[in-house]
Amino acid sequence: MKVAVIPARGGSKRIPRKNIREFCGMPMIAHSILSAQKSMIFDKIIVSTDDEEIADVVRAYGVEVPFLRPRELSDDFTGTVPVISHAVKWIEDNVQKVTAACCIYATAPFITSEDLIKGLQELIVHKSDYAFSVTHYPFPIQRAIKVNSQGRTEMFFPEHYNTRSQDLEEALHDAGQFYWGTSQAWLNQRPIFSSSSVPVILPRTRVQDIDTQEDWDRAEQLFYLLNRG
Repeated sequence: MKVAVIPARGGSKRIPRKNIREFCGMPMIAHSILSAQKSMIFDKIIVSTDDEEIADVVRAYGVEVPFLRPRELSDDFTGTVPVISHAVKWIEDNVQKVTAACCIYATAPFITSEDLIKGLQELIVHKSDYAFSVTHYPFPIQRAIKVNSQGRTEMFFPEHYNTRSQDLEEALHDAGQFYWGTSQAWLNQRPIFSSSSVPVILPRTRVQDIDTQEDWDRAEQLFYLLNRG
């Protein structure tokens, strides 16, 4: 059984109610739901939430909320892996055995069904613990700078001061869209960022963190640009 688990906590502070706030014509979380449904690779799609209002919104899109997430997994400090582990265990205890589960973030409006399908294929082909979305940094991280305690700038890696950008190794970062994992990887709460994982590389034009109002505005502009015509 392949399942999608969409974690959607009700306590967002920087953008209140952002999981169900309208984004380009529909609740933010609906974009993730529709992409999961369109992929047609899931036997079950559920939302893990602690919030009754979120539960009501997602049920209108035909998604199950089979339990309300426990309080101890709904604070500001609980990571993704324990939340998905809890959901997978609940499904295995109450429905049937899970072979693979995909965590899909509720705030991932640029996710596509094609990427979800590719992620599952990568998980199976490489026999990995996880396959998850990543993208390239737009600038070489080896030439990053910081502000020191005196308010002056200095390089994180001063040894690369004279290194040409094209000679530096490219770096990737988590795209924050989806994480495919085997049942055992989730249940044993194995780390996602490890040599047991494989990347699904996305173009930077379809990746945008949404943590602030500025992020939100930029994401809406990008969404309309990508979907015009």
